[in-house]
Amino acid sequence: MCLSSAQCRAARALLAWSQDDLSSASKVAKATIANFEAGKRSPYERTLQDVKHALEGAGVVFIPENGGGAGVRLAKRADASIDTNETETVQYEEYLKNDAPPGAGG
Repeated sequence: MCLSSAQCRAARALLAWSQDDLSSASKVAKATIANFEAGKRSPYERTLQDVKHALEGAGVVFIPENGGGAGVRLAKRADASIDTNETETVQYEEYLKNDAPPGAGG
């Protein structure tokens, strides 16, 4: 799958990366990234692979063209077993007991 300039910009936005951040991670010159994202030049395939691998290593998943358009998303972290935040209460099944009679909402 080829990396488009739009996917590159979107992937950086998902990661909150600057072009400098991507340059450091991919070992590709910032000017090359800037020119690619601006549509001014098309880098070598190897250069695009380096950029893509750096973004994938940071958690970006590239979605191929499938009739709905190519895109990007963040991968679900392997250690994120439950989606929660600090204001939510999480109850695990082994701690749940239904002591209330049926229909009591408990």
